[in-house]
Amino acid sequence: MTPPVDPANDPALYRSLFAAYPDALLLVDDAGVIRLSNPAADTLLGYAPGELNGHPVDALVPDSIRPRHAAFRQAYGAAPRPRPMGTQMDLVAKRKDGSEVMVEIALSPLQGHGLPYVVAAIRGIGAYPRVQQALARARYSESVARIGRIAVDTLDPQVLLQRIPAEAAEALQVETAVLFLLEPNRMEFMVAAGVGLLPSEPVGQRLPFDPASTPGYVLAQGGPVVVPDYRRETRFEVPSAYLEAGLVSALGVPLSDRGRDVGLLTVRARSPQQFGEDEVHYLVSLSNLLAATLQRVQSDEQLRHSQRLESVGQLTGGIAHDFNNLLTVIQGNLQVLEELPAVAGDDHARHLVAASTRASRRGAELTGKLLAFSRRQVLSPSHVDVQAMVTSLADMLRRTMDPRIRIDVDVPPDVPACLADAVQLESALLNIAINARDAMPSGGKLTFTCRGVTSPPDDLSVPFERDDPDGLLVAIAITDTGAGMSDAVKERAFEPFFTTKEVGRGTGLGLSTVYGFVKQSQGAIGLDSGAGVGTTVTLYLPADLARPAEPELVVANTAIPAGLKVLLVEDEPEVRAVAVRFLQAFGCEVTPCATAEQALVRLGQPGAFELLLTDIELGAGQRGTELAREARLADPALAVLLVSGYPAALIDTSETAPASWELLAKPYSRNELRHAIVRALAASAPH
Repeated sequence: MTPPVDPANDPALYRSLFAAYPDALLLVDDAGVIRLSNPAADTLLGYAPGELNGHPVDALVPDSIRPRHAAFRQAYGAAPRPRPMGTQMDLVAKRKDGSEVMVEIALSPLQGHGLPYVVAAIRGIGAYPRVQQALARARYSESVARIGRIAVDTLDPQVLLQRIPAEAAEALQVETAVLFLLEPNRMEFMVAAGVGLLPSEPVGQRLPFDPASTPGYVLAQGGPVVVPDYRRETRFEVPSAYLEAGLVSALGVPLSDRGRDVGLLTVRARSPQQFGEDEVHYLVSLSNLLAATLQRVQSDEQLRHSQRLESVGQLTGGIAHDFNNLLTVIQGNLQVLEELPAVAGDDHARHLVAASTRASRRGAELTGKLLAFSRRQVLSPSHVDVQAMVTSLADMLRRTMDPRIRIDVDVPPDVPACLADAVQLESALLNIAINARDAMPSGGKLTFTCRGVTSPPDDLSVPFERDDPDGLLVAIAITDTGAGMSDAVKERAFEPFFTTKEVGRGTGLGLSTVYGFVKQSQGAIGLDSGAGVGTTVTLYLPADLARPAEPELVVANTAIPAGLKVLLVEDEPEVRAVAVRFLQAFGCEVTPCATAEQALVRLGQPGAFELLLTDIELGAGQRGTELAREARLADPALAVLLVSGYPAALIDTSETAPASWELLAKPYSRNELRHAIVRALAASAPH
């Protein structure tokens, strides 16, 4: 009987242990050459059996850390020592195909046993659950940081819309990622971007908003929704196309803009139970980044739009000022011509003067529209009964519009009154109604709707600039069933002179006039429109809950005292000449001056003049308001009438000047000047 072999002296046993060991084992000599590898090493590192033998160990080190590894190996060779696993968690080994695998490595030097070798035990740790979770979290963090950098750098939201689904699919290692955006009508979703899209969900496809559908259910829940397995889903209807494509699990998160859902981001995978808390947190972070970027882009665009409109407003206000001076001269001289005997007795001449007068009035109306856009018109806010005004306007439109256009009014009796200039408000509503009529050449429906509101929508085309942000508002909406507007047209709808009408059918000042009036009234405008779906323009104006003021008494006496002594101050020679002719026709004694300095010289003794008629803007030097203050100090009984072709000056003066000072806008007619003088005299008379 053969005696049993002592295991300690059995070479075959050691070879079997080396080959059967579950960790990768490498026998490396002091020159750094692999002399022996076990099957686990071949499998882990991607080599054929025995192929590693004779390879330098440096071939298993990634290129980026090879110099550092060479220095470590040299130092280790000088002082070899055992190193157990777990002392370093950031080791990486390079496989034959160039890929990398995370590993832990233990080193066991054999020099103490007289052998010039080191045994390296290598364990792949990529499959550890805790390592996989750490890697996934690192991948998610890196992805969010990458998207964050893009969000900061890009000015085009489309870049982010296209990037996020691809980023989500890559980070989550899933087959499908889709971004749905809710249409403005909130009745449909649009597939905005995606990767791995199904044939039934191409980019641009619109899907109905149904709470029983996958995207509709996510928005209805108002938070993240995890689908562990489509095959067992009962909360909503799963499209058969999902199952046919082999999709099993899903995760969807809403996309919100200032608390209002505007879409959702969803990912789908072909394996069940794919999404946990880390994945939910990651997708919510992407969704928040996208929402924040969309908000920033929208705010930036609103700011640029407001600045652009403000710049145009300042330009038009300056043009209107000069134009009003010209119109004053033209209209004044036409009125003088009209009464000349040679013209009064000549029918042809009278027709020419009348035609010129009408043209000058149209010029004044055009100037008024420019001033309305630039928010430089003089408004007289008052208590406006919205129900009465809208009902009356609708009745008038029914009589004058195409009978194929049906006009409906939805104004409950409890709608509060608003605080606005009644004439300008009615003009604004009429402008909108005319635009609606032109958008419905074959007929349609025009609806006026009024409501009291406390919280207007966030996506206003013209936002608020209110003194009282919490006050009650009156929303007046005009809806048509016409052709609607594209996004490009909506972008420019409130710009002056922009029109989509054919040449000769519009000035492009309709909505721009509405814009200026509403902004100056501390209101806002909402514009909801789409090509082929009609348009709704909503005006938001401050409510007026106070009782309507009693109407002011009209001055009955319109006669100007004969020989009224008037000091006239006007820097434009032709305007000054027109004013002199008007005043002389009234029987006044006129002393004309071109500057405030000349006027001050003539304001010597009290009683020298009874009326100071001065332009507010007097070019270089003293303003008309400053002249008036000095004149009143010298003669408190002096009546003051201030005129200007720049209504901004009238607005500012009306807020700071004494109530007894009368204001008159250019261009003015002879009758308007007469009435203004009478009011100025009445205001300065002792009571």
